[in-house]
Amino acid sequence: MKSIVWLRADNLEFPPVDQAFDDPPGLLAAGGDLRPERLLAAYSRGIFPWYDDDSPILWWSPDPRMVLRPDEVHVSRSLAKLIRQNRHVIRMDTAFAEVIRQCADLRADREGTWITDEMQAAYVTLHETGHAHSVEVWQNDCLLGGLYGIAMGKLFFGESMFSLAPNVSKLAFVALARQLQDWGFAMIDCQMPTDHLRSLGARAMSRADFQAVLRQWSAGENQTFPWVFDMNVLKKY
Repeated sequence: MKSIVWLRADNLEFPPVDQAFDDPPGLLAAGGDLRPERLLAAYSRGIFPWYDDDSPILWWSPDPRMVLRPDEVHVSRSLAKLIRQNRHVIRMDTAFAEVIRQCADLRADREGTWITDEMQAAYVTLHETGHAHSVEVWQNDCLLGGLYGIAMGKLFFGESMFSLAPNVSKLAFVALARQLQDWGFAMIDCQMPTDHLRSLGARAMSRADFQAVLRQWSAGENQTFPWVFDMNVLKKY
């Protein structure tokens, strides 16, 4: 019978991802901390933290996991119409702390959040060092939606998104995908499967295949920080 691996505070090593539990699916380890070095070590191995205030830090590597190639993002007719209306301004890396706070607040209102205060502080630190990025959708200087995640080489690890108006989080995601495609990114990691992500073209990938993608694409040169969005990537719609 498997037992949970507890991470040592003085060691950044993780157990091999193939040792993750089948139940709960993908649980790999517990403990440790959220310092930038550990978070980056985790993402480079296909591992991410996911927990709440009532549990220790839990680390996951699901099999399969949800991924999307930027050039395969699906844009519905209604979303294409929203893009053509040109009512929104899309920015990157101008309101990271607000985006992650909105993501946390939205989930707390619904079912409780895994984006704890500790998590928010850790990812803001990653943003300040150029590793974490936000996509923001604005209208009349009001932030209506967005998403955030980690970039490593030519991979983007999506964490969470929020929307205060219909289809705005989808608009943020499509904007991200098209910009990453323009920059030559290979894949967006969406972590867990949801109908929302499936509707945007995300699909399941085995852990073994995902590890191969990590080895090929995570070690490349990072995009210049801060990120700047080019509205021209949405002109095709």
